[in-house]
Amino acid sequence: MAVLFSELLVPGWADGDMIGLSEVTGEISLPCHDADADLFFDEAPARVALAKSLCAACPMKAACLEGAMSRQEPCGVWGGELFVEGRPVAVKRTVGRPRVLPQVAALEIEVIDDEALAS
Repeated sequence: MAVLFSELLVPGWADGDMIGLSEVTGEISLPCHDADADLFFDEAPARVALAKSLCAACPMKAACLEGAMSRQEPCGVWGGELFVEGRPVAVKRTVGRPRVLPQVAALEIEVIDDEALAS
């Protein structure tokens, strides 16, 4: 079930009345309204990055992020940030065990530095 921004009740904006999108943004065109809505809730890292980039120039970015944080949005890109379980995160962790390769690379760098110090 999709919920449009114009259907949301944002506390404090209208003392209990619902405000439509046009009352908040005027005639401003929002990137999230021109793009596919599924883009902002996609699992693929490349599509999440695209959704974040669309938010970059949005005039409502700060208000969108503030609203998402107040509602503790469970998922999706809101205000240029990716939300997972109600909190903004830099990247969403993929399914499965974390990769070991970054740790191996860090150990190799430490060994090279230790050898350089001994010489």
